[in-house]
Amino acid sequence: MDMIALAKAAILGVLEGFTEFLPVSSTGHLLLAERYLGLGFSDEQFDKTFAVLIQLGSVLALLGVYTRKLLEIAVALPTDPRARTFAAGVLLAFLPAAIIGALAHGFIKGVLFNPLVICIALIVGGFVLIAMDERRVEPRYTDATAFPLQMYLLIGLCQCLAMIPGVSRSGATIVSAMLLGADKRSAAEFSFFLAMPTMAGAFAYELYKNYKFLDLNDAGLIAVGFVTALISGIIVVRGLLGYVSRHGFAPFGWWRIGVGAAGLAAWFVWG
Repeated sequence: MDMIALAKAAILGVLEGFTEFLPVSSTGHLLLAERYLGLGFSDEQFDKTFAVLIQLGSVLALLGVYTRKLLEIAVALPTDPRARTFAAGVLLAFLPAAIIGALAHGFIKGVLFNPLVICIALIVGGFVLIAMDERRVEPRYTDATAFPLQMYLLIGLCQCLAMIPGVSRSGATIVSAMLLGADKRSAAEFSFFLAMPTMAGAFAYELYKNYKFLDLNDAGLIAVGFVTALISGIIVVRGLLGYVSRHGFAPFGWWRIGVGAAGLAAWFVWG
């Protein structure tokens, strides 16, 4: 197998793991890195598929860190109404993206996976995060497992904005949760819970749509990206909640603006 391609897969896996749960758009970072930093593979369609498939490593990172909490919720389901409400809330939040993603898959991959769209979304989202950090509103909810059902649904609807690469799935869920009354920590934690079914569903659908076009070499590249995404994802998940509690989201907003501006400059030079 081509060692250069394996190295690219490893670098992209690390990038995926470190950016997936930050409100900076992992897909946007991956696609810009592939296009302008020479980290892409020979097939542009495979680049897009690879960016989705290696997200499974990040999903498993979440499962590894949250295994105990998920088991506690599962055990409590038969007897605890709050646990059942939370499980129903995650399902409600997941369904809009599942339905729209399946219906609009071709349009998303064919039209929205565009460097200009990504860069504009990164910059606009950066300013939104900075503005959210400046808000001085007393939060009404501090527990991600105790939001009202309608709030879970509204967060799920807002998550659909992240089908535009550059918006950020975690960014859309965090910002919408905060606008609906959650504090920074619980908003970030619910983005973790919602990521599990959303990203697993995206992985399964992408694999179903493209497995016939993947060969053995592709499987090796995806495996390398998966493992490196898993390792780096664990690092981020373990540290993110404490970080945002202390520093907020403005640093990620400035990062988004910087990456988006650099991407725009590259787009004007190289197209």
